[in-house]
Amino acid sequence: MIKKEMIAMLLAGGQGSRLGVLTADVAKPAVAFGGKYRIIDFPLSNCINSGIDTVGVLTQYQPLRLNTHIGIGIPWDLDRNNGGVTVLPPYEKSDNSEWYTGTANAIYQNLRYMESYNPEYVLILSGDHIYKMDYEVMLDFHRANKADVTIATMPVSLEEAGRFGIVIADRNKRIMDFEEKPAEPRSNLASMGIYIFSWKVLRDALIELKNQQSCDFGKHIIPYCFEKDMRLFAYEFNGYWKDVGTLGSYWEANMELIDLIPEFNLYEEYWKIYTRGDTIEPLYISPEGHAEHCMIGEGSEILGEVTGSVVGSNVHIGAGAVVRDSIIMKDTWIGDGAVIEKAIIAENCRIGSGAVLGVGEEVPNRFNESVYAFGLVTVGEDSVVPEGVRIGKNTAISGVTEPTDYPDAMLAGGEVLIKAGDRE
Repeated sequence: MIKKEMIAMLLAGGQGSRLGVLTADVAKPAVAFGGKYRIIDFPLSNCINSGIDTVGVLTQYQPLRLNTHIGIGIPWDLDRNNGGVTVLPPYEKSDNSEWYTGTANAIYQNLRYMESYNPEYVLILSGDHIYKMDYEVMLDFHRANKADVTIATMPVSLEEAGRFGIVIADRNKRIMDFEEKPAEPRSNLASMGIYIFSWKVLRDALIELKNQQSCDFGKHIIPYCFEKDMRLFAYEFNGYWKDVGTLGSYWEANMELIDLIPEFNLYEEYWKIYTRGDTIEPLYISPEGHAEHCMIGEGSEILGEVTGSVVGSNVHIGAGAVVRDSIIMKDTWIGDGAVIEKAIIAENCRIGSGAVLGVGEEVPNRFNESVYAFGLVTVGEDSVVPEGVRIGKNTAISGVTEPTDYPDAMLAGGEVLIKAGDRE
């Protein structure tokens, strides 16, 4: 192997349980975003735009969709003979076999991969955030400060700070303390979960802590580096960055894409977001159809009305149907006269004619109030909603459902209907 200055290790094995039925059968980084993209497209595009041509993608939970999407890395120009993209699932070893049990443990289990490139620096990334960042600028900051570890940070409100790892830094951005999700934050500078390590420092820390149960960067590696009196610095990022880890934040981030002047712009020529694309027919809007304030993917057929929504490719919206403030993922069929208000409908679903999603008042979800909230109707992939049924807010549906599953042709607000055994 040719020695690399910096390689990236992209953690993409998360279950994303706060996205509920959207991640029942697919890893969070493989969830669709912005119509044509998947969440992992953003860190992968950042890598190639930053000149990083060697990326290890660590997968674990439901990896099939993710592996198929990444392939050999052609859309991101990462199909390289030396370097490129490599998918790194857990594997059986001669002495034992184990799943990745923490972010740092996952990196440790792939020491041999990193050693094969003997890099000067290792960039640690998460595969489930939406942002654009030039990692080369962060590396310049790391080198200029002769840092052992650089943590990408961004300012957040003090009210939000308790959800993050919080950095306390001096005027020169040297980190004086680090607190993982503190009850009473002493700073509003939050870790983004993006790190640059000098290779020897990372290697030694991973080996030293290899027996630490569920070894994690925020809980174990960073505190260890403090104990060893290493040079840790905070690189402050002031661009757009969003953790789409909840249904509410995922819905909001998609809706922000269709603002008149979007805060996160997918159309910038100098920093393109790349994805795997299919060769399909153009979008069709019938003379009776209407689309306003939307993003709509190729191959879709709009016979009804769509407003304020993000629609993927190969979606059919029937005559007289109305879709408002919703996310409709690829290959979904919406029947004539259906009405959909503030919903997230995953891939390859079928919504029957005359069905109405998003009716009534908001009530807390009785199954999981913290996940199925925000007034949304969430429909998992490959699901079928029968004709003529009415679905309340803060609800979730998954699987092939029948009219008999809906007493009085209604799923009340706050209810969940999951029929995983009926998946085709």
